[in-house]
Amino acid sequence: MHPPASITLERVTLPGASAETAPWLNCRTAGPAGAPVLLFLHGFPEAAFAWDDMLAHFGAHYRCVAPNLRGYDGSHAPEGVAAYKAQEVIGDLIALIQHEGAPVEAVIAHDWGGALAWGLAALAPQLMRKLIILNAPHPGLFLQALRDDPAQQAASSYMNLLREPGVEHRLAADDFRLMWGFFERFGGAAWLTPAWRERYRAAWSATPLAAPGTPAAPSPLTGPLNYYRASPLHPPTSPDDAIHRLQLPEALLHVVVPTRVIWGEADTALPPSLLDGLAQHVPDLQVTRLSGLSHWLVHEDPAAVATAIAHALTH
Repeated sequence: MHPPASITLERVTLPGASAETAPWLNCRTAGPAGAPVLLFLHGFPEAAFAWDDMLAHFGAHYRCVAPNLRGYDGSHAPEGVAAYKAQEVIGDLIALIQHEGAPVEAVIAHDWGGALAWGLAALAPQLMRKLIILNAPHPGLFLQALRDDPAQQAASSYMNLLREPGVEHRLAADDFRLMWGFFERFGGAAWLTPAWRERYRAAWSATPLAAPGTPAAPSPLTGPLNYYRASPLHPPTSPDDAIHRLQLPEALLHVVVPTRVIWGEADTALPPSLLDGLAQHVPDLQVTRLSGLSHWLVHEDPAAVATAIAHALTH
């Protein structure tokens, strides 16, 4: 057994218009320099520290990098919704991988991080040797479910709440009562100890930062919420909603990278039925199903998740 690797913080400056206006990502890292790189991407309403158990575990043999995504605690957090379109955030990830030395051994991603990783793997497969997805639906299958499946529309109804202008104030009210609800609604959150609550409370309260000359997001929650506002994928709100006409380009759907999907089958927001038909988009696919674990599987059973990731890395 190797001792857990220590975790350090690194601010990685990304290529930009100039050195003064370049965006940056606040990263948590572990493991030896020069080792194969694992890139961990978090989701909403989380932060890079959600991967700490994985960084400590895999840092014995890999260089592990977990960025706070654009808009999250300590990373570049511009104000406008357009700055959170997929191509902008994927651009951050491409720059980060190039900084680390492409290709990385694997991109390991959950929730919104997974949504970005699907696009990254489709557009730039040369940047990774493997893609490991945890409870994040393929965009083509998710579009179909949001458009046609009433059960998925109901399960994803929270997405339309998160798109509302000014909802930041409601989410932050009463000590983030509605934010805790995302954990509790989609998994029971027995893991959500006072120590974890304090870490999340601090992340959701951190002052947003942006490069000089770039307006920063007005609230710590604005950047994370802007992912939802910028995305065309959400349950329809009317019969003529644009999602009924949305067609995603094939370039965003076909993934040639060897892909390993790990799915907590007790996820009520993203049920395992979203895996049906995945092989038509991902020819080199293996799926590991973890019964009894929910959307928050990384928190609920980190040992089981680490075992599944280790298997995905070696098979």
